[in-house]
Amino acid sequence: MLRMIDVSIVTGALLGLGGVLLAYLGNPANSGICVSCFVENIAGALQLHNDLRMSYIRPELTGFVLGSFLIALQTGRFRVRGGSAPVIRFIMGFFIIVGCAVFIGCPIKMFLRLAAGDLTAVAATLGLIFGVWLGVRYIKGGFVLDRDKQLSQINGFVMPLFALLLLLFLLLNPSFIKTGQKGPAAWHAPLPVSLLIGLAIGAFAQRSGLCITGGIRNFFLARERTLLNGVITAFSVALILSILLGQFRWGMNAQPASHLSHGWTFLAMALVGLASILIDGCPFRQLIKAGEGDVDAGITTLGMLVGGALVYAWILRSTSAGPTLEGKIAVLIGLIFSLVVAMAFRRRR
Repeated sequence: MLRMIDVSIVTGALLGLGGVLLAYLGNPANSGICVSCFVENIAGALQLHNDLRMSYIRPELTGFVLGSFLIALQTGRFRVRGGSAPVIRFIMGFFIIVGCAVFIGCPIKMFLRLAAGDLTAVAATLGLIFGVWLGVRYIKGGFVLDRDKQLSQINGFVMPLFALLLLLFLLLNPSFIKTGQKGPAAWHAPLPVSLLIGLAIGAFAQRSGLCITGGIRNFFLARERTLLNGVITAFSVALILSILLGQFRWGMNAQPASHLSHGWTFLAMALVGLASILIDGCPFRQLIKAGEGDVDAGITTLGMLVGGALVYAWILRSTSAGPTLEGKIAVLIGLIFSLVVAMAFRRRR
């Protein structure tokens, strides 16, 4: 147990350090690491949406998947399994990105924003905790998705190979890959640094099982703090480093990539928290599981990629003025869908 606690703390420290350092070296402010934003960037680079300002293959995400894949192979933890409600997981992946897009950030970016003094992330934190708490209530009431099963080895290599292909696209820059020269797409740390940080975090996250929502879930379920210690460490390291590097700015107004529609922020992150609990993992954790052979997590990741495209194509997101009407409707539909799934898969004990 002590060894697992130590690995979770190291993973959290790397996550906090990497998140702030990447922003300092060129990634968007308070967005050194943001799974949802990076998924949106990759969707744009693949021409799945037409916003060139959000089109760039982020090496950090490929690093998460490949780092997890390599360490899982080395340690014998690469176990290929799947078949647990794949369509539901795909749709959940889509709605998780919708919730993140309305808040403007994933759970990792949430604590990075908070660590940088962005008080608009307080409502997001409360919403995420509420969503996790609600999911835990359904788990205690008997919720469980269909059991997965062992699959042939080739299935587990699909997502790592896709991540490797994305990395090759970034390095070779073929004509069908679009890279924005202005806006967030143009703000990025040096590629070798981004990739190495992604690989390191991916490797340690595979060993520790660190998950933002999973840490909160385990505490609510059994007062178990192993993963939560990693999350707290990530926030603490990010807070200290933000202050040391002059990136800490206390307040709500004019914060980077934020808005003041706190009620919708709360609901959006409640959706992210609830959906993540139902499919066993936050967006970051889904990438790590996809790298270690979890085909269901790979399907969720593909749902996230479609979400990253459609939040722009269908305007299901927020700007500094707040969420669009379409984004608000999508959040409500996502909450309803998640609650229906939670009730439909309850098994009486």
